[in-house]
Amino acid sequence: MPLSNVHVLYEDDAILVINKPTLLLSVPGRAEDNKDCLITRLQENGYPDALIVHRLDWETSGIILLARNADSHRELSRQFHDRETEKAYTALCWGQPSLDSGSIDLPLRYDPPTKPRHVVDHEHGKHALTFWRIVERYADHCRVELTPITGRSHQLRVHMLSIGHPLLGDRLYAYPEALAAHERLCLHASMLSFTHPVTGERLRFECPAPF
Repeated sequence: MPLSNVHVLYEDDAILVINKPTLLLSVPGRAEDNKDCLITRLQENGYPDALIVHRLDWETSGIILLARNADSHRELSRQFHDRETEKAYTALCWGQPSLDSGSIDLPLRYDPPTKPRHVVDHEHGKHALTFWRIVERYADHCRVELTPITGRSHQLRVHMLSIGHPLLGDRLYAYPEALAAHERLCLHASMLSFTHPVTGERLRFECPAPF
């Protein structure tokens, strides 16, 4: 498959920083019709050494970091594991939060009966923490900046739903009005900061949301 809408934001011998489009898997899915993905497109189009460090959901767009050798992959994976990276997402959420910012500290777990959904579970869930901040208010929704401290699957989507403000266009979690308000999931990885695995330089990349 061609790179098509996959944009390389930065590259050197150790890393790749990519702007992933919506509706593209980060890695191959199990089903035969889910083989097209970011890592395959990169490996088949000039980056055979590309290695996934972290993932973005199929519908989530934005900045994703890849390594280009085993040593870089090991160090970058450690930084994500030890929460030494900084991440920010831009999203559109339904409704009008009463406050301009806040935090959501609710444990999450995968819910097999409603897969691939995740749910808040105070007994069996894993710790999950998100900070949120209103950037701009509109008539029936808001632009928000979301900062995940932990990296649970669907964390931002479930956390915003939990305070009554699901993301626009979210086919898994949004109310009918919020789902109909946009043609795509309005969640975009807009900032990523990490330490270069070779030079030790602190890097910061930003990529504006397409919505």
